[in-house]
Amino acid sequence: MTVVVTGAAGFIGMHVARRLLDLGENVIGVDNFNAYYDPQLKRLRADHLASRASFRMVEADIAEPRAMADLIGGHGVRQVVHLAAQAGVRYSIDNPFAYERSNLAGHLSILEACRHAGVDHLVYASSSSVYGDRPLDGAGFREDDPTVSPVSLYAATKRSCELLSQSYATLYGFPQSGLRFFTVYGPMGRPDMAYFDFTEKIMRGEPIEVYGEGQMARDFTYIDDIVDGVLGVLSHPPAAGGHEIYNIGDSRPVGLMDMISTLERALGREAVKIMRPMQPGDVTATYADITKLNALTGYAPRIDLAEGLPRFVAWWRGWNGRNGTRS
Repeated sequence: MTVVVTGAAGFIGMHVARRLLDLGENVIGVDNFNAYYDPQLKRLRADHLASRASFRMVEADIAEPRAMADLIGGHGVRQVVHLAAQAGVRYSIDNPFAYERSNLAGHLSILEACRHAGVDHLVYASSSSVYGDRPLDGAGFREDDPTVSPVSLYAATKRSCELLSQSYATLYGFPQSGLRFFTVYGPMGRPDMAYFDFTEKIMRGEPIEVYGEGQMARDFTYIDDIVDGVLGVLSHPPAAGGHEIYNIGDSRPVGLMDMISTLERALGREAVKIMRPMQPGDVTATYADITKLNALTGYAPRIDLAEGLPRFVAWWRGWNGRNGTRS
């Protein structure tokens, strides 16, 4: 089987593509290697895939409909894992049109290519940000909870993608599954994420800015557990015309200050902390109810933050040394 993975030089995309290759699938990766963060890290991820005979990387923009139609329609592609997107909540404040192109036009381009190619299953990335800003009340966010009050443009585009997919599933009958990711972290992660940024600043002796006065919590989910969930959903398509949404998280939210303490222990250094108020677009907490995904695939996260963050730090030390960054 040939599987297309968009965003294959991205954090989640690279790990998903690598697991598919390990399972014996042929994989075509798509990425535009944009400069939202260091393209060198994206090239490093791509290099990890390039040595595999059953992998091919295509450098292309997903928002170009003809390029996606030719790619998905011309290589016997039966499944698509669509992970490419413009990420980042704060970046969307100053760069809204990057989200319009990548997240909206890009998603529509993939939908059109998939429906004309007659793919068996499209799995695509959504986000926990669609739930808006809500306090933890002792229960996780459920897929049928309201998603009508996005607090960032990023969240609004992700919810829009879900609605586009629902429309296409109804109109054209090809199965789709949307995954609402909850704060994914781990080796080769994104430098714009707090745990990555904090690591670099702590090791340079610089202060870290702790937003929300530290009164925030996130459902940190290790990358290997995420990949388990993605491939589990990929192998369980809805019936023809079906469109399902799944939370994919750890289901054990951790306070921001607790995350920082765990990171300090892994680094062997204490952070100098500057407390800041909440930033526009941020949410107070996230917490995934994973009952639906567990019932479908048996999904059960295995790696908690106390184990996962030291794994990230071990990778970061090697990458940091390779790039000659001062620490």
